[in-house]
Amino acid sequence: MPGQHPATQLRTLFARPGIVKAAGAHDALSAKLVEEAGFDAVWAGGFGISASFKCIPDASFITLTEQVMIERNMAETVSIPIVADCDTGYGNALNVMRTVNDHERAGIAGICIEDNVFPKRCSFYAGVRRELVSIEEHCGKIQAAKAAQTIPDFFVIARTEALIAGWGKEEALKRVFAYAEAGADAVLIHSKSQTFDELRDVAKECAGRIPLVAVPTTYAGVSLDELEAAGFKLVIFANQAIRAAIRAMRETLGILVQVGKADAVEDRIVSLQEVYDLVGVSKMKEDERRFLPPGGEPVTALIAAAGFEKPLLPLIAHRPKCLLDIKGKTILERQVAALNECQIKDITVIRGYQKEAITMPNLRYYDNDRYEDTGELYSFFCAETEMRGRCVLLYGDIIFDVTVLQKLLKSPADIALVVDLAWQDRSGSEPPTIQSRPDLVLLDVPPEKGYRYVTPDEANRIVRIGQHLDHDQAHGEFIGLAMLSSRGIELFKHVYHEARQRYAHSGFHDVARFEHASLTDLFQELIDRGHEVQAVPIYKGWMDVDSFEDYQKAWAELQR
Repeated sequence: MPGQHPATQLRTLFARPGIVKAAGAHDALSAKLVEEAGFDAVWAGGFGISASFKCIPDASFITLTEQVMIERNMAETVSIPIVADCDTGYGNALNVMRTVNDHERAGIAGICIEDNVFPKRCSFYAGVRRELVSIEEHCGKIQAAKAAQTIPDFFVIARTEALIAGWGKEEALKRVFAYAEAGADAVLIHSKSQTFDELRDVAKECAGRIPLVAVPTTYAGVSLDELEAAGFKLVIFANQAIRAAIRAMRETLGILVQVGKADAVEDRIVSLQEVYDLVGVSKMKEDERRFLPPGGEPVTALIAAAGFEKPLLPLIAHRPKCLLDIKGKTILERQVAALNECQIKDITVIRGYQKEAITMPNLRYYDNDRYEDTGELYSFFCAETEMRGRCVLLYGDIIFDVTVLQKLLKSPADIALVVDLAWQDRSGSEPPTIQSRPDLVLLDVPPEKGYRYVTPDEANRIVRIGQHLDHDQAHGEFIGLAMLSSRGIELFKHVYHEARQRYAHSGFHDVARFEHASLTDLFQELIDRGHEVQAVPIYKGWMDVDSFEDYQKAWAELQR
């Protein structure tokens, strides 16, 4: 139950009717699978942990600190109690006391300590001389463990290896009774017999004097009903999980190295989604939405830099527009620096005209070799595989203050576009030329006159966007910088592919052919389908370079 120490949960299991089922785990993931399978408890076994953690024998090579670290990871992952295999207690009775306290703090329900000598050897290793400590010494460890516990329900299981050592039933019984008298909460009687007969006889003699624990590794044919009828309260399937994992990994890796194709093993591996579900990815995403401020998750950026603008000749005779130098920095360098300052490092550039010239390091590149007869929307979708999570889309010819990008990143909208309200100042000037038509915006709530220097932060929906709006009526200009959330990017891609089919042979908003479409054409399509596209308003703080005059202006106005 919530709020209960796992030790209390384990003691409750022992108090109820029926046998308690536990399975061995060697890390947090396998512990989660034990819980998912429906077991009552987890056995943190030294055999599996030694093999998986350091690929070494189960022979007291793992330290207390290492073992507790792994067990704590398990305890933080599952809600069922964990019993820790503590070998001989990591030393004498005083060491056992620290072992108890460390495990209590780690959220472990109980420990099991065995009467092997230190350093122990796995019970099933062949040809190993088996020596046990005296009954008195092991009883001292049990008494020390019970004296040290601070959690009243903490469970101490004493384990005897008398049958493993070949010392016989009488010695096993003597030790069981002595360990019970010393205060053990249960006794694990280990056996490597191939049948259950020997263990059944020992259990019969105990006649309910103390809860018994069985580990049916060698006598694997015994059933839970038989174990319960013989008087056992806890059964531990100690190492089947790690043995199954070794076989599965070995077979899968063997096929991969032989065939050399990932799909050759698809029928024997779980889907990535199953892994995501197991480790809690959906919960992480939910927590991100609830508790992280907008901008708290990683952001990718796509820069469309494929186009060719004739008015910029001869400046771009041998280089694309994004590589125009302005006071010692190219436009692309300025964009990447602004993105990096906002912790956006995952940047993709779509090249086209003079593509070989764009070679900045640490960027990914996609090419639009049809740049002369396609629009920037086509360019962006040349890099569709990079559209994931939160994604910033920007034109390769704009220069902007980093504060503009910072404001965009704070937007909680699924689709957010930066809109310059300074367009109102220019609305009385001459209309733009055909070559430099701006992307104009009509807002749901027009900006108030006389407050142009204050850009409101509240949501303002875009109702129209495009190059053919009446420039006297427009409320602002889309600057070529947008951000889409995970949901927004999936919606963006879905509508694009639907529109591409529907308008393959007809006009699409501001263009005669779909392949000539601009980014704003798709945004208008989203709006027409009832999806919200929000404005992030700014007042100046940016410029684009579409002509020689724009280039001169950039040189004149940029400070550095």
